[in-house]
Amino acid sequence: MATVRPTAAALRKALAAVADPKVAAKVAGFYKGETLGNRVMGVDFGKNFATAKTFVAMPLEDVETLLEDAHYEVRMAAMAILDFKAQTKGVSDAERKALFDLYLRRHDRIDNWDLVDRAAPRVVGGWLAGRSKAPLTKLAKSRDPWERRTAIVATYAFIREGEIEETFRIGELLAGDAHPYVQMAVASWVREAGKRDQPRLVEFLTRNAKRLKAKSMRDASKLLPANVRAGVMAAAKA
Repeated sequence: MATVRPTAAALRKALAAVADPKVAAKVAGFYKGETLGNRVMGVDFGKNFATAKTFVAMPLEDVETLLEDAHYEVRMAAMAILDFKAQTKGVSDAERKALFDLYLRRHDRIDNWDLVDRAAPRVVGGWLAGRSKAPLTKLAKSRDPWERRTAIVATYAFIREGEIEETFRIGELLAGDAHPYVQMAVASWVREAGKRDQPRLVEFLTRNAKRLKAKSMRDASKLLPANVRAGVMAAAKA
């Protein structure tokens, strides 16, 4: 059997082959983008990621072509390929930098929370580990909410290595963010950092109780002991 060349066209064809109109509405429900519109093929996420994994050798110029596609699932496959590439054993620094550069250069095509979450930790955070975090500060101050979400989600790479300060630093910049999907990300990732250092989380939540939305306070504090959580939530109402 001939080997399929890992091109953008071949991946689109592979996704079309596993598309199911019956799941299109469910898939569409995950899309919260506001700028690129929403065309859906009907490929569930399990099949999407499994298909993308077989295209991990795809050249980056083809991945960028996928990001230009109007279909949500095609752009999701592109992000999955970037993530799989970042996980590849023996990936070089030059290759990691190329992944990072593509992600940031084409952030205009990353317009949904799960597109961010699929690749930001390993592609953005993975490259910045041990390097200047200035790019995260720039992202956190962006007018684009999905760039701001990238700033906090990327810090998961550091949390996994036991480094939590960057998560709380970016969380501080974004605690008052009005966009719901930025607020959700702040809550999720400071909660994750709090698993490593509960007092640091309590300090963060107490200090930012008036800036974080009520739902974010509840979500961020939900793993705290009941008495500690009660004190944190009281600070939000004081």
